[in-house]
Amino acid sequence: MFELFGIQVTWRVLLDIGLVAFIYYNIIVLVRGTRAAAVLYGLVIVLVVYYVAEKFNLYTLNALLGEFLTSLFLVVVILFKTDIRKGLASVGTKRFWTKSNVRDDTLDQLTQAVMSMSHSSTGAIIVIEKNMPLGDIIERGIELDAKVNKELIETIFFTDTPLHDGAIIVRRDRIVAAACILPLSNKLRGQPMYGTRHRAALGISEGSDAITVVVSEERGEVSVAMNGRLTTSLDETRLRRVLKNALGR
Repeated sequence: MFELFGIQVTWRVLLDIGLVAFIYYNIIVLVRGTRAAAVLYGLVIVLVVYYVAEKFNLYTLNALLGEFLTSLFLVVVILFKTDIRKGLASVGTKRFWTKSNVRDDTLDQLTQAVMSMSHSSTGAIIVIEKNMPLGDIIERGIELDAKVNKELIETIFFTDTPLHDGAIIVRRDRIVAAACILPLSNKLRGQPMYGTRHRAALGISEGSDAITVVVSEERGEVSVAMNGRLTTSLDETRLRRVLKNALGR
């Protein structure tokens, strides 16, 4: 115990401050670069206007904003329901020591298959599960249990096969499902160069920590979606580096 600015600081105070700082830090990391960040800025502006209206006795404006702020909790839940669900799921699956659950030879097979399909302009979407389980997505597809293999991936996405329309889910070193339907993101609307596969890749990345690789059928372009962001125009070297970094290598 010690004294700082006339305040007795104990280990409980330090623990309290540390926990609050940790929570705020994770909230900032969670919403950074998302639509939630813009909404939070808007709420801060509303609070500032409410404070100013109260100070200058602007009764009507103060009353109007007061009614809005009394329902703030409900408003936050409605606006951030997707982010809250993802955040709680992330906390539930958080690991203090993360280690990639995908072996190097699996990444090699996956990368080779993606680049081969890129050269032949074969459309594909491959979801790599990380910490957050994708059981609900797997249940909507055709369940498999096969080792990740270049030839198998190319066969699944070959145009004339029944399983080519949809995503495959990779868990650890196995392809656990094919022909999976993914949720679509609202992003990329009005951008004709990106189709349903890219919107689906962003959709699953917005609601989970999965990594999704997309091969464009029109241009053969390879992209990766993570955390609601799309990285495009990847060659084999960059694709391998992005996947290894995302998997904590």
